[in-house]
Amino acid sequence: MLWTRWIAGLVLVLGFALAQEGTAYVRFAHLVPDAPAVDILSGGNKVFEAQAFKDVTYYAEVPAGSLTLTVQTTGQNPAKVADVNIRVQAGKYYTVMALGTASTLKARLVEDRIAPAEGVAKVRVIHASPDAPAVDVALKEGPVLFRNLAFNQLSGYGTVPAGVYNLEVRPTGTRTVALPLEGVGFEGGKVYSVFAVGLLAGETLEVIVVEDSFASP
Repeated sequence: MLWTRWIAGLVLVLGFALAQEGTAYVRFAHLVPDAPAVDILSGGNKVFEAQAFKDVTYYAEVPAGSLTLTVQTTGQNPAKVADVNIRVQAGKYYTVMALGTASTLKARLVEDRIAPAEGVAKVRVIHASPDAPAVDVALKEGPVLFRNLAFNQLSGYGTVPAGVYNLEVRPTGTRTVALPLEGVGFEGGKVYSVFAVGLLAGETLEVIVVEDSFASP
């Protein structure tokens, strides 16, 4: 199985001490369009279950320090995909992103800044479409808000006034609209990650907007 072959042995490491006291917060984003649904386990217990393409979980509380997440296919006869080793710091929030395609799989651990700003929204953009070029995200027929993001890159968090926006995803440096985004709403005092996902070749490009906040199901 290509998914298994390419993710096997994956190690994500942050430069923190091996053992720390306290709690960190981790979520999982399945951004691989042709990969199967998976379960995520820690210590033999399911942390996230049946995560399919475009699913972004809530944050789970985990012990700070070194942590092994086991990824396995979902179903009655699950197959182990990989053990993913991460190191996380107490009091911080992270997203483990599965990126690419089943044959060119990448994974990335990123820190999330979920502290809100009063009266405005905080927004970042993650380019997770493996065959799309570098892009700008702009107001419709207007200025660029996030510039020159290539696959597997993410912007910093920017602040925008609360409201509903018509946006455009454009190939970097052009005014050509690759993907129109009508009616995207951001509430004041909230934090968002905007994931550009899917495949250009398959004409399945789309955007998913996820609130970065600590909430359990």
